[in-house]
Amino acid sequence: MDPEVPIVFNFVVTLLPWVVGILAISVGGWVFTTWLRIKNGYPLQNSWGFPIHPKTDREAAERIKLLTNENAQLRAELGSVKDRLETVERIITDQPTRLAREIDGLAIDKGGNA
Repeated sequence: MDPEVPIVFNFVVTLLPWVVGILAISVGGWVFTTWLRIKNGYPLQNSWGFPIHPKTDREAAERIKLLTNENAQLRAELGSVKDRLETVERIITDQPTRLAREIDGLAIDKGGNA
């Protein structure tokens, strides 16, 4: 056996954990930055650093348009529901005598006739 083999073997065994550690940190950093990009809405990049945008076909564009319209309708409906809820909350939390006066005030027209 060559006398230099144990020296080289010890060198590799000593150096290998450092190489594996640096490699693990590098890969972990890459995974973390990719996750941050996805989470915050940035486009991913290819190996040359150019952004990769998802391709949209006609069907996807039409689906986006339909979802946008549905979203607008739901927002309008939610606004009317909030208005109704506000009125119901006001009726429930007001004093009963005040509510009775308002109803009586609506029942009597401007001429004082019921």
